[in-house]
Amino acid sequence: MKYREMTAEQLSSEYERVIKYYRALSEKSLKLNMARGKPCKEQLDMVSGLLNALTSPQDCQADGIDVRNYGELSGIPSAKNLFAEILGCRAEECFIGGSSSLTLMYDTISKACTHGLLHSTKPWSKLDSVKWLCPVPGYDRHFKITGSFQFEMIPIPMTATGPDMDLVEKWIRDPSVKGMWCVPKYSNPDGITYSDEIICRIASMKPAAPDFLLMWDNAYCVHEFKGAFVPFPDILSLCRVAGNADMVFEYASTSKITLPGAGVSVMAASVENQAYMKKLMNVQMISYDKVNQLRHVRYLKDRENTLALMQRHAAIMRPKFDCVLEWLEKEIAPLDIARWQSPKGGYFISLYTMPGLAKRALILCRTAGVVMTDAGATYPYGIDPDDSNIRIAPTLPTIEELQQAMEIFCVSLRMVTLEKLGAGRCPPPRQSGEDG
Repeated sequence: MKYREMTAEQLSSEYERVIKYYRALSEKSLKLNMARGKPCKEQLDMVSGLLNALTSPQDCQADGIDVRNYGELSGIPSAKNLFAEILGCRAEECFIGGSSSLTLMYDTISKACTHGLLHSTKPWSKLDSVKWLCPVPGYDRHFKITGSFQFEMIPIPMTATGPDMDLVEKWIRDPSVKGMWCVPKYSNPDGITYSDEIICRIASMKPAAPDFLLMWDNAYCVHEFKGAFVPFPDILSLCRVAGNADMVFEYASTSKITLPGAGVSVMAASVENQAYMKKLMNVQMISYDKVNQLRHVRYLKDRENTLALMQRHAAIMRPKFDCVLEWLEKEIAPLDIARWQSPKGGYFISLYTMPGLAKRALILCRTAGVVMTDAGATYPYGIDPDDSNIRIAPTLPTIEELQQAMEIFCVSLRMVTLEKLGAGRCPPPRQSGEDG
């Protein structure tokens, strides 16, 4: 039966049964971590050929450059060509960074604060107020960046096709609104891909702030795990056609293509923005790791070869996502106590409990040995106003570990829902060594 259709007596009986089940699972003393979207060991081992892409001094010559030496602040030409082919932009619009695109994102906003952007009248640190649009639920590390600069973060609800653009277009009339985060393909955590209509509306925006910064984090641009590659519009071209060539900065990396700890990132922006940013960045560095750039070029070769590699990743990831969804369909769907996304790409499954239950459910999970992303992390300031969203990251554990983790998760979700419906409330068992 659906929980909300049960009588008080039925709820109480079900609660006693679920508590007994939960306690039995807790006694197994499991230690499972599903907190972040990490590739598993099998995926890392699969790309070990990257480590042998350069084996001699002769291999370190490319584009007329010895990549072992100084120079080429914005990256080697062949790396720019590779990323331009993957993203659909122009090679001259690409700046090649280090292992983390997040570093480039932080650096862009940092420079806006210290120096201002190309069309800024003054550095943002000199302004009385900076507001920032944050589609929610979203990527917690995005919110930590804008939060660290003490921007006022404004939640923008996500729809099935992207951010609520009516609300976005209302907010950008305010000149203190300086930018917006976007994960346009397989958004983190909902797995939503922005529709063509939404993308065109974003590209055609006319913000009151002349230095409005559209942060386009295309982290999952080639990350399908179900079905063939889905082509995606080039946001730089669309903004250029709309008269907003300098509004957008696009980011991506090989973090979930090759090695997350030793990948290559890209920042794509207009030629004018590139010239402005390179002038500022030339003060802080001579170049990122060009040896790593070249070995990625040699290993990935081109978009076609990269997409073939991503299908091999997909073959490893797909059963894990299927495992999570099968547990939810079997244990939760018949009870009608939560809803979730069934994405075709990206790294997460986003689940929504009844209001007020996410934190309590994750406490029960952690006590029973399963660590997941903190409730509220997918919202600015770590505050989910409904205490409802839970981000599930299936990729790192083995299938056997996922089975165990999902069993605990589903039991925990059933417990907190029964508590909300008035069946009682039982504290989780204390972990050994836990303070009272």
